[in-house]
Amino acid sequence: MRAVAARVTRAAVRVEGETVGEIGAGLLVLLGVHHDDTAEHAATMARKLHELRILRDEQSCATTGAPLLVVSQFTLYGDTRKGRRPSWQAAARPEAAAPLVEAVVAELRGRGASVETGVFRAPMEVESVNDGPFTVLVEV
Repeated sequence: MRAVAARVTRAAVRVEGETVGEIGAGLLVLLGVHHDDTAEHAATMARKLHELRILRDEQSCATTGAPLLVVSQFTLYGDTRKGRRPSWQAAARPEAAAPLVEAVVAELRGRGASVETGVFRAPMEVESVNDGPFTVLVEV
């Protein structure tokens, strides 16, 4: 499982012009699922994201209560080492990825996190105002 976590002052995701998820200061998380990922990976990713100390003064969402906006992003597993067209072979198939994205969100909420989401497989417009900017790659 792979995520790009960006500290933001605000972020939103829209589907067909309608805002489906929006946060103020917190973390925008673009989440990709590998074809070998399991529910254990989802739980570990949720813990890492919740406790990731990249907010101001080395704080985390767990310590500040800052929200997270989680957006599924299979393209994080695009392999561009050969040619000009990415290969998506490492990305989980949608029927396997959707429950694992949902598991990460459920685990975050179970930890007390405030979580907004995009819509799995929908064409989305993601808007963010990066804070810093401060963006990291998180892998489990």
